[in-house]
Amino acid sequence: MQLSNQLLNRLTAGLVAVIIGFTSSIALIYQVVIVLGGTAELVASWVLMLGLAMGVTSIGLSYYYKIPILIAWSTTGAALLITSAQGYSLNQAVGAFMFSALLVFISGITGWFAKIMERIPSQIACAMLAGVLVTFGIDVFNFMSETPLLIGVMVLVYLVCKRLIPRFTMLMVLIAGFVMAGVTGQIDTSSWHWKMSEFAFISPEFNLQAMISVGIPLYIVTMTSQNLPGIAVLKAHNYPAPVSAALNVTGLTNILIAPFGGYAINLAAITAAICMSEDADSNPNKRYWASIAGGGFYILMAIGAATLVGLVASLPQALILALAGIALFTTIASSLQQALSDSYYTEAAMITFLVTASDLTLFSVGSAFWGILAGGLTLWLIPRK
Repeated sequence: MQLSNQLLNRLTAGLVAVIIGFTSSIALIYQVVIVLGGTAELVASWVLMLGLAMGVTSIGLSYYYKIPILIAWSTTGAALLITSAQGYSLNQAVGAFMFSALLVFISGITGWFAKIMERIPSQIACAMLAGVLVTFGIDVFNFMSETPLLIGVMVLVYLVCKRLIPRFTMLMVLIAGFVMAGVTGQIDTSSWHWKMSEFAFISPEFNLQAMISVGIPLYIVTMTSQNLPGIAVLKAHNYPAPVSAALNVTGLTNILIAPFGGYAINLAAITAAICMSEDADSNPNKRYWASIAGGGFYILMAIGAATLVGLVASLPQALILALAGIALFTTIASSLQQALSDSYYTEAAMITFLVTASDLTLFSVGSAFWGILAGGLTLWLIPRK
């Protein structure tokens, strides 16, 4: 009985992580394709290839290292491409994607990124993680003013189940959210229909201006806004982060899938945290099965990409973001607790948290990088007892 409960928890954590990762940024990928002159069918091709790549690498890395490693597409990278890729063709964009992936691969081979991460105190890493995740927790209550019945029921189910059946909390929240959205008429099923996804090859064109204007910024935001928090999540949960190996695998895979729409894949942070929580498995050494389950769901998502693109459009955004925030309540709390566990790092950790939680963006680099930098600067400048 206990084994079946653990299996269900792992599957639920993996499913919730994939649903949140897919639905929270699919609109950005859709917009990137349109900006580059593509069609809805091409969006499905991109999601098909990205889903397969994320699924296979998540399963492979998690099983090999026996730690929960979840790979995701670069959400911030997609947001960047909407503006930076304008004026370039699909072929030139693919060339830029391959160049960015090559830079990631070189970062892994040389090991320089891993050396930098080893010098970051765990308290600062946890503070940055809390800063990245806290906005998702706040959004739960921001959306409650717009859809009080939907979000209110989800939060109530979370609190009740956390007390009575903690192992099945997120499963019940997921079910309650979909049921309430359906009952209140917030799901439009008119556009639902099955359609098989197909690959679409795009021949790369290596345009120097595109590689500089698109490839380098994509590399920077993927490393600082995606891989950096992804490594921080692993450190915050006391898992040894195979930094160079992860960069090698994602970088090389990215080079291969770029002609099919694989613009950027990286270590997941927010969704990976779901697979590392106590809700996924009470035993930290077994939580890698949750990310393996997530990899399996990624592959299923990829196969039905053409259908899911339309299905996601029918779901209320409040449901998806609230689901993400509720799933991360425990992780946010534990990250803040660890960040402030040592008085030596208290001020630096708090500054890291506040900067990361802000909307600060300088030179196309997100707040996660500046939060780490601000925390390190605080440790260096301010005398401590």
